[in-house]
Amino acid sequence: MHEWMGDNGHTPHIVVDASVDGVFVPREHVKDGKIILNISETAAHNLKLTNDAVSFRARFSGVPFDVWVPMKSVLGIYARETGQGMIFSHDAENTEPSQTNDDGDTTRSRPHLKVVK
Repeated sequence: MHEWMGDNGHTPHIVVDASVDGVFVPREHVKDGKIILNISETAAHNLKLTNDAVSFRARFSGVPFDVWVPMKSVLGIYARETGQGMIFSHDAENTEPSQTNDDGDTTRSRPHLKVVK
């Protein structure tokens, strides 16, 4: 997504849950427990995107800061110009939707999909 946005002239931003252990961001820019980071090539220097983390050096209010964001804290990515992007789900254990029956018990249900031609 990051590469595609850059190739298409959009500015990629990530939404980060700053309360997750291991997140290293300037706390004065955290609002409601989240921070939005511009990860474009011009804003994020030495950007490294791996399966484990996002890291880069950026300026916040003119002050350089080394950012470290574990991938589990990334809530989504979107293009600033359009607002379109992806929201990520980190609930790997619960991959099926669940429903609560009248007794208050949670039951697993199968997805109800049909092919539309």
